[in-house]
Amino acid sequence: MTATACCDESKTLTRRGVLARGLAAGAAGALAGLVGEGLSTRLAFAAGAYTGDTLVVLSLRGGFDGLSAIAPIGDADYYRARPSIAVPKSQVIGGNAMFGLHPALAPLLPMWKNGSLAAVHAVGQPNPTRSHFAAMEEMERAAAGTSLRSGWLDRMLGVTGATGPLAGVSLGTAMPARLFAGAATDVSMATVDGFTLAGESATRPMAAALRAMYGSAPGPLSGPALAADAALTATVAPRAAYTPANGAVYPKTPLGTALRDVARLIKSRSGLVAAAVDSGDWDMHEGLGTAVKGQRMYDNLAQTAAALAAFAADLGPSGMAHVTVVTVSEFGRRVAENASKGVDHGHGNAMLLMGGGVRGGTVYSAWPGLAPGALVDGDLAATTDYRAVIGEILQKRCGFGSLADVFPGVVPASFGLATAR
Repeated sequence: MTATACCDESKTLTRRGVLARGLAAGAAGALAGLVGEGLSTRLAFAAGAYTGDTLVVLSLRGGFDGLSAIAPIGDADYYRARPSIAVPKSQVIGGNAMFGLHPALAPLLPMWKNGSLAAVHAVGQPNPTRSHFAAMEEMERAAAGTSLRSGWLDRMLGVTGATGPLAGVSLGTAMPARLFAGAATDVSMATVDGFTLAGESATRPMAAALRAMYGSAPGPLSGPALAADAALTATVAPRAAYTPANGAVYPKTPLGTALRDVARLIKSRSGLVAAAVDSGDWDMHEGLGTAVKGQRMYDNLAQTAAALAAFAADLGPSGMAHVTVVTVSEFGRRVAENASKGVDHGHGNAMLLMGGGVRGGTVYSAWPGLAPGALVDGDLAATTDYRAVIGEILQKRCGFGSLADVFPGVVPASFGLATAR
């Protein structure tokens, strides 16, 4: 009996070791979530067919300054609080009498004008914190006041009934595992092209060997191997030579590469339901800069706008008709600039929404104002829960009824920011 147990343990370690060595560096992210604690539950496939929008969540890491991106030009206190770095009224593009888009967002202006790009201002979390880690963890869990530990995109996948190994994918070098933490199947990859089995060739059929080795293994071992194999098989079509459509040119940045891969997965009909992409370097305590090229905020916004514009052009109107992009960030920045011409960690923020079903060309907000008495500890007050914004998208564009299983206790926004499918 003891000998049998010993042999079984040895076999277990051998299989796990072969799987770990077999995945190339580009596929390591997929394995990371599959061979750790609770690996069997992460592999549960949902049943049914999903017919809603592909939801692309762009996380702006570091604390995005919504007061720069969507400047409240109609609020005189904005200019009093930021005498050096406020965006001048003469330089904004789009918007209205109260809000104006930062000039670096010019690549997105056509979408603003055709009504497929919108913003929501004064959004935030119910329990704000100025800690990056704590705030992002809560934003990705999105279940304040509950004991839920899963990520909200994982819960979304469970509700949609989506099937397939590429229903949920995080792309890029920074992989937001907390968004997809939980029971639903998901995959993390640095790039589509790099998601391969090391050593796979006509003379070295590694995938076939893995299938044979794990076919009779216990569920906790066979699950990760077979799921990884299914994901690798599903990326064969997206890995084919790819040329963006409609003259789209993606910037040669991590975000540009990640959004290009999201477009590839969508156009290959891979069954993508939700994609998570990260963009960092938004923690601008110093040197945020003025609204001109060469300044830090300007250049970051310009790169982000260029990547999003290329993504929209690549998919074209027909493709974007079934896609919604939302941006989130762990918190906004303080209203007043600091002595280093930057802004410290704050609270209220702005979100961008892009897609064929978005009612764009406007900024949605229950604007609280920036007068000293309206601020919360020096921060823009959050009058709208970010989950309520996403909740309206889930109901209007993703076919959801109740939000209870994704955002417990949250009432969706009633801005009318999207059309119903």
